[in-house]
Amino acid sequence: MTARPATQPAARPSVDDTFSALADPVRRGAIELLAQRPRRSGELAAELNASPPTMSKHLRVLRQSGLVDEAPHELDARVRIYSLRSGPMVELRAWLDRAEHGWSVQLASFAEHVEGTRVTT
Repeated sequence: MTARPATQPAARPSVDDTFSALADPVRRGAIELLAQRPRRSGELAAELNASPPTMSKHLRVLRQSGLVDEAPHELDARVRIYSLRSGPMVELRAWLDRAEHGWSVQLASFAEHVEGTRVTT
């Protein structure tokens, strides 16, 4: 398999990418903080007790998964501001809803079976 040329746009992140990105507690913590408001990398690192290089790596994963956007600060282009993107979470919620529906149908069927086989004494 050959590598994709650098000029080709990345494929749309999948639910698998979202799960993978959210598998790490530091990244989940960053998502929770960014749900409150956009923040600088340094703010996230301080809040999550992570070193700046470690936070940078986590933010890269979150950007690649499509969960986070990065933009320059309006007053200082050297400073990057991170904010949440809703798309991957909407897709994850839809996947969870579909899975939950399947579980609910199976549990209802099981409950009907149990009730139908219950022997009264």
